[in-house]
Amino acid sequence: RVSGGDRARMALVSRERPATVPLSFAQRRLWFINQIDTESSLYNISLGLRLNGPLDVAALEAALADVVARHESLRTVFPATDGNPSQVILDPEDVAGRVLRTGAVPADRIATVVAETVRHGFNLTEQTPLRAVLLAAGPEEHVLVLVLHHIAGDAWSLGPLAADLAAAYTARVAGEAPRWAPLPVQYADYTLWQRELLGDETDPDSEISRQLAHWTQALAGLPDELTLPTDRPRPAASSHRGDQIRFTLDAALHRRLLTLARESGSSLFMVLQAGLAALLTRLGAGTDIPIGTPIAGRTDDAVEKLVGFFINELVLRTDTAGNPTFRELLARVRETDLAAYAHQDVPFELIVEAVNPPRSLARHPLFQVVLALQNTAQPTLVLPGLTIGGEPVSGGAARFDLSFGLIERLAADGTPEGVDALAAFAVDLFDRETVESMAGRFVAVLRAVVADA
Repeated sequence: RVSGGDRARMALVSRERPATVPLSFAQRRLWFINQIDTESSLYNISLGLRLNGPLDVAALEAALADVVARHESLRTVFPATDGNPSQVILDPEDVAGRVLRTGAVPADRIATVVAETVRHGFNLTEQTPLRAVLLAAGPEEHVLVLVLHHIAGDAWSLGPLAADLAAAYTARVAGEAPRWAPLPVQYADYTLWQRELLGDETDPDSEISRQLAHWTQALAGLPDELTLPTDRPRPAASSHRGDQIRFTLDAALHRRLLTLARESGSSLFMVLQAGLAALLTRLGAGTDIPIGTPIAGRTDDAVEKLVGFFINELVLRTDTAGNPTFRELLARVRETDLAAYAHQDVPFELIVEAVNPPRSLARHPLFQVVLALQNTAQPTLVLPGLTIGGEPVSGGAARFDLSFGLIERLAADGTPEGVDALAAFAVDLFDRETVESMAGRFVAVLRAVVADA
């Protein structure tokens, strides 16, 4: 999380709700996309877990109900009146009993059923945005799949979701209700606070107007799309079908990248961004390289343990013109990124409206390449009496042309142990071999710059 420095702040506290709670700015765009195609899985977030051991299914069902009762976002539907959607929070008892679906599945069909589960969409006007499916492959062999629509959560949300589920299951196995401290706020409180903080777009003195002025200036003249080394022409409309490959940065490279970041007064993310921008320029994308990145958006401690949609997307415009050295490029990246972080409150959807790029069904607006670095703890689930492992849950969808997701591994004492990387790509544009080659070149660029920046 990066604080916005001199941005105005107010305490985020639970407040009296109006009769109708509007959607947050970020939720509005996802709601409209959902209404176009309620079967789309493009904005599903999934977690798959293999549970080995004597599972108490009744306790798991009760624990899921506890978690849904605790987090209002998980029992919210989004109906519309005269075309205007609102958040309607259901009572816990109205949702209990229909959170978990169970079924017996042969072991050799587990992967197929998991894929079908994560590719199934939500009708947000009438369905709550959490789906839990428990597949029994044997008496002590189960797979639990949690599917959360993005309108109700983000990747960060999987941490508190897993932690609360573990606490509730542990209590229910012991025949008790979970004893947890009440959450200080709920997502609806955040929605109202966000509107109060940002103010009205028509008020030139509001916070949202000030931040939008930065973005319209920073993104003026941005290229409509990057010229990437694709294997096929871009179709008139994206199918959003995707695939992914994995690669790694070893511990030695990880350590040297951190050293370069420290010496240059930047972050590891900035070094990776500069490296990716340099690669894209050398691959023919030009010298004006917009790269998208997600940012946690949890700028108040009150929402740290809340399941909700806080993440925002920033556009990091990278200037590689003039044949700079890598240190010079890194200095440019640092300046651009710090300015972006200081204006991170404006939802991406409003930036798109303000910049008003040409719209196309074939590409994501403002950027088509994404870089994300995860350096916080991954969600883990510890349930008494069970051994838990991961279960692959890829839904085969791609929101962007290319997306590089990196997870930093650190030892308990902070020693760098390497970076696990995943490159997701649109199969409309790329063959798997092409993306594997690009990933290899990305690593080669990083090795080069740590050797001689």
